[in-house]
Amino acid sequence: MPVVDFRGTWTALTTPFKQDGSVDYAGLEKNIEFQIAQGITGILPVGTTGESPTLSKDEHNTVVRKAKEFAGDRCGLLAGTGSNCTEEASGYCKNALESGIDKVLLVDCYYNGPSSLELRKEYYQSILDEYKDIKIAIYVIPGRTGTSISPVDIAVLSGQYDRVIAIKEATGDISRMIEERDLMPDMSIMSGDDDKTLEMMINNKIIASGVISVVTNIVPGAVKEMVDAVLSGNSDKGKAIADKLRPLFSIVTVKAKSKRILPGGAEISVEDRFRNPLAIKTAMNALGIPAGAPRKPLGKMTDAGIQIVRNVLKKVYKESFDILKPLEDFYDVNIGKRLEDDSVWKAMVYKP
Repeated sequence: MPVVDFRGTWTALTTPFKQDGSVDYAGLEKNIEFQIAQGITGILPVGTTGESPTLSKDEHNTVVRKAKEFAGDRCGLLAGTGSNCTEEASGYCKNALESGIDKVLLVDCYYNGPSSLELRKEYYQSILDEYKDIKIAIYVIPGRTGTSISPVDIAVLSGQYDRVIAIKEATGDISRMIEERDLMPDMSIMSGDDDKTLEMMINNKIIASGVISVVTNIVPGAVKEMVDAVLSGNSDKGKAIADKLRPLFSIVTVKAKSKRILPGGAEISVEDRFRNPLAIKTAMNALGIPAGAPRKPLGKMTDAGIQIVRNVLKKVYKESFDILKPLEDFYDVNIGKRLEDDSVWKAMVYKP
């Protein structure tokens, strides 16, 4: 059985940047204060949402240290320390421990494609053997990594180390999650997809313990209320809150059609897929939350993509303003005015 009862609502923090591209640590502190004020269970600095692939090693380590400095012991901390290089991940884990954080999120090694056996022995086990005080959450997201550790190998690993405390499930594969629960009755399974959280929690063959969320960057209180309701046995309340949140869940990834003009002048319609964290950063910037532009190769959204985000925010503002009001109060912004101000949105449009 895991040594830590890992559950609740955790925010995969964006990393805010200044106009010159450097990390905005003042913005990071303000955003962490918002999370704590809303009662978040914990925060995850430098996950995929925090743009870990494009942070330098020094930036990565500094963001983790600053997150601990800013949050103190007022909420939980889970440091993003994963890499496609075990040695690099080890260095990030060392920094986390030295910063006072003993729980880390390790994503399956991307691009180089190790087998499940290799992931278990040459990556997760290697970290657990090197650092006797570290507790790990395993992040399975094959759509990003191109590989995944199997439920069986996680079960073997968790049987050897009680410091395997959770699985962040972002496979979208319900049958896999059911297998994980069958193999590991006491393991914490956390949703890694906002739109799957409710389903994973109320499914009695999965019984997820909560979520590591993206949309909590803007609505931490509402997501926490949903998760807490289900954990306390009030699924009806959880479903009612999920209905309010569902439009926001739909813009973690945005698909939008636009036209490309070929050298000869012909136009072709294509569909762009704008992936996390571009859409959430677009929403944050529009709402007046420190975010900044993402780092290359991420860029901006097309006008069609921007309109999808804008329309969703307008819908939520009109129908469920209560879930946005804490943001408006904390950041002292007028959401209604910002949603109607074309100049706010035009500044974020990318021309294909």
